[in-house]
Amino acid sequence: MNNLRISLIQSNLNWENISANLDMFLDKIDTLPQTDLIILPEMFSTGFSMNAKLVAEEIDGRTVKWMQQIAQEKQCAITGSLIITENDNYYNRLVWVSFDGTVHTYDKRHLFSLSDEPKIFSAGRERLICDLKGWKICTLICYDLRFPVWSRNGLNNESGEPEYDLLVYVANWPERRSHAWKSLLTARAIENQAYVAAVNRVGIDANEMAHSGDSMVIDALGKTIYHKENEEDIFTCELNYEELAKVRSQLSFLKDADAFELSPKLKIKSH
Repeated sequence: MNNLRISLIQSNLNWENISANLDMFLDKIDTLPQTDLIILPEMFSTGFSMNAKLVAEEIDGRTVKWMQQIAQEKQCAITGSLIITENDNYYNRLVWVSFDGTVHTYDKRHLFSLSDEPKIFSAGRERLICDLKGWKICTLICYDLRFPVWSRNGLNNESGEPEYDLLVYVANWPERRSHAWKSLLTARAIENQAYVAAVNRVGIDANEMAHSGDSMVIDALGKTIYHKENEEDIFTCELNYEELAKVRSQLSFLKDADAFELSPKLKIKSH
């Protein structure tokens, strides 16, 4: 299995200004070395806005087309979440665009109940696992981090192999709860025997909420490969599949996990 190069972009966001955010991220993306995956924050085109009626886009709108153009030009996958409207509903939707422009999506399952998010947005019901260079990648959003069952790495019934190798979180996680963010990311890596890559924003949003970033890459033993606090940053690293396989072989904990099913039953869409 080939190693995987991933690029994390930790940035401040322009509040409810799609054009400014797309221009800003494009400038940052143009500085990247060759990479396999670009990861952007939650609601990267608007900030964590509850003004969905004003800033929501359709799935074939300008931001997704922008992502498709980048994926095809850079020959890599790109992911991040944005506000999508569909069938008179609003979704905090993670969009994954493959290098050929193919689009896959995940709607945030756990909507943040300390905000108006559950009143405005509809929750997702399916988890997304993407394939990139043979790597299986599970993509989740912000508040999902607090719910280990939804993040759980099970074993594939047919192959007996883990369902995913890399767990990605995109977020607008506030600075005041940064200790929980860092602790839970490390726990998710250890308990799921997978790499974790998490991209959070920095800066103060229109609601006077401060964000410290604290974007991270963590290996399957819980060792921090990358961590950046309180400043914009662009980081590219290479994930080693042989090292991951070695950890899973020597410490075969996943096969001893308790067997259970979610109610309603967990659905996984993969490609």
